[in-house]
Amino acid sequence: MKYRNLGNHGLKLSEIALGSWVTNLNGPEAERVARDTVDAAFDLGVNFFDCADAYSGGAAEKFLGTALRAHRRSEYVVSSKVFFPMGPGANDYGLSRKHIVEQLDISLKNLGLDYLDLYFCHRFDATTPIEETCEVLSDLVKAGKILYWGVSEWSPVQITEAIHICKENGLRGPAALQPQYNMADRYIEDEILGIAEKYGLGVTPFSPLAQGLLTGKYRKDCPLPAGSRATWQADRQINRLLTEENLEKVEKLSGVAEALGVPLSVLALAWILRKKQISAVITGASRAEQLRANAAASGLVLPQDALDEIETILDYRPFVRRVG
Repeated sequence: MKYRNLGNHGLKLSEIALGSWVTNLNGPEAERVARDTVDAAFDLGVNFFDCADAYSGGAAEKFLGTALRAHRRSEYVVSSKVFFPMGPGANDYGLSRKHIVEQLDISLKNLGLDYLDLYFCHRFDATTPIEETCEVLSDLVKAGKILYWGVSEWSPVQITEAIHICKENGLRGPAALQPQYNMADRYIEDEILGIAEKYGLGVTPFSPLAQGLLTGKYRKDCPLPAGSRATWQADRQINRLLTEENLEKVEKLSGVAEALGVPLSVLALAWILRKKQISAVITGASRAEQLRANAAASGLVLPQDALDEIETILDYRPFVRRVG
């Protein structure tokens, strides 16, 4: 496993991270599989574990905290997120000082930790002054309850505004970004990666395999694989990606991967890691064998001819999309 700094900060992250969004905790057998995946992560050298208060209503944080307890605190980096509703009350969501402080305490209790290495604002809160959000996060860094903070799906304007507010007011500014980024969604290349490089922010993208599209399991003119995400995911995100155009690209990308002797998923992850602004890629492995396969992307340098062929296949053109 290779490690990279979080932007221009000293924190070292494994190039492949383990996220908790798809962690299945429905029953003892599912929990055993999830625990095996965390154990495999340590065996592979993974040190970055991403979670959020909203994942499984807090159960994902509790599970992760229990799974990490057998390891020294210095061995791992933990992140969580805040924004989405965690109750029916008027102050049970968003990025107000009240909600952030209260929810961080709950996340720390769930995880059984004294501090978080990284704390992300899951989405932008238009109902709270951005100055208030920046100030409370800076205060939490000074108090030692979080070491670094960042944002997930924020627009370029929102990110730069937060950076400048912190600079102008002597606050601890954001250190990391966690946007979506994969071969099927490259919007961060247009502005956000440039912002990260200019201000020294680390980028730790989620959904690097486009909900499973880039694993190669979904193929043109073939039925959906039994038990795959496309057969059960409530929000149908993967189903919206299964277009004829995307599946044709998957066929061609699979040819590139085969020529290099790697799975399509490894090609897709190594392609993301080609960018120097990327600090780590958050993978959503649901089984240990998936994580072991993904780990092969760490340190894999794709030859230029393969990168050129991928660029031709993807045929990317900058566009504007709604963030968040």
